[in-house]
Amino acid sequence: MHFNWKSPVLPRVAFLAASLFLFAFFAFSRGDWFYALVFFAISAYQVKLLIEYLDRSNENIASFLDSIQFDDLSYSFKTESDDPAVKRLHQELNEAMLKLRNSRREKDSEFLFFKNIVMHVGIGLIVFKEDGNIEIFNSAARKLLKINRAENVSDLKVVSETLVNVFEKLKTGGRELVRLKIGEELVQLSIYAIELTLRGENVKLISIQNIQSELEEKEMEAWQNLVRVLTHEIMNSVTPISSLAGIVEEELKPYVGDGHDAPLTKEQLSDIHLSLQTISKRSDGLIHFVKEFRSLTSIPKPKPTQINVRSLLEELTILHKRELADRNIQLTISVYPEDLTISADKNMVEQVLINLLRNAMQAFEEQENKVIEIKASVNEKSRPLIAVKDNGTGIDPEAMEKIFIPFFTTKKTGSGIGLSLSRQIMRQHQGTLTVKSTVGKGTEFLMRF
Repeated sequence: MHFNWKSPVLPRVAFLAASLFLFAFFAFSRGDWFYALVFFAISAYQVKLLIEYLDRSNENIASFLDSIQFDDLSYSFKTESDDPAVKRLHQELNEAMLKLRNSRREKDSEFLFFKNIVMHVGIGLIVFKEDGNIEIFNSAARKLLKINRAENVSDLKVVSETLVNVFEKLKTGGRELVRLKIGEELVQLSIYAIELTLRGENVKLISIQNIQSELEEKEMEAWQNLVRVLTHEIMNSVTPISSLAGIVEEELKPYVGDGHDAPLTKEQLSDIHLSLQTISKRSDGLIHFVKEFRSLTSIPKPKPTQINVRSLLEELTILHKRELADRNIQLTISVYPEDLTISADKNMVEQVLINLLRNAMQAFEEQENKVIEIKASVNEKSRPLIAVKDNGTGIDPEAMEKIFIPFFTTKKTGSGIGLSLSRQIMRQHQGTLTVKSTVGKGTEFLMRF
């Protein structure tokens, strides 16, 4: 560090040292206490001046720090001092204050810029502090909730108390669907929350979207697909029943009129019997189809218990051991960690796993190496998942979009409700069932709990 020989402190220290030297000289060498006291008083006065000088610098620095602490950046320091060190200190403090003012101005400009963007985006956004005071309430949120002004999040209770409770309970990453009637309009709100820090204060950012139209569109699409499948299945049964009933009627018509006493031939009776037998089978098939459909609409509520995944999968293996051996299929199971457990309804989860395993067993053609892998683990969020993977023929992309639609099936003997039922069961457990497949390489179903 460069030493400043022109510092005003230097002559003060030198003069103080000289005063102390003369005090000691007269007091201890000469024994002249009069002059000794004079130089002692001069030394004390020099100490006082030196302390006042240093205190002035400390006061300036303290004033600078107080300005920052209390967010008062308008303060400035005089630069007209005769002391070059003080002048330089004041200049540097003024420069630092100017930089802070410019930085604050830039941040305020950026804040206003982004606030204006937030106010005009199409998604409803609400930012509020821990005490509920609202910082940002953009136009889209006002329009969606049909309220012009709100100072505190509790003011939104006039719209819906349930909505306010959801805002308050949601944590970072939390998402919830809320169905409300706002005015005369029924809306389905998708609400997402994230917690942030703004200028040292904890705030919560809530995004709101009305997904009612999207849900209605998807619902209509689902109904159209369902009706298409139902129509196909019902027509497949009703058309031959109607046709055969017409044939039987034509056969019997001449024999039920007046003046016709000739008995039916054995061949005619055989044809009528075959037709009635076919009608009966088709009717039974239609009744079975309706029962299957009913099972989709009456899934019981799960009764969760703690299930050891290893034991569950081993029971599944024993249940299908004979069938796997007959089909020459190798089944491997891996569980990590070994003591992995899930909270679920055992019977319902077993039903899903049986459906997935049977699908995998039916996914093979005439190939030598047939392998099914069932892997249980946890994801990055420590949530359990179970994967059922085969190296079979795979599912073509067109069928992939429809495999979860009730009664859609690519198998000749399938009912088409297994995967749809399995997905509903997983939803009942607050989980998901997804699939990925490559034609010629295999398929993997993933159960996420």
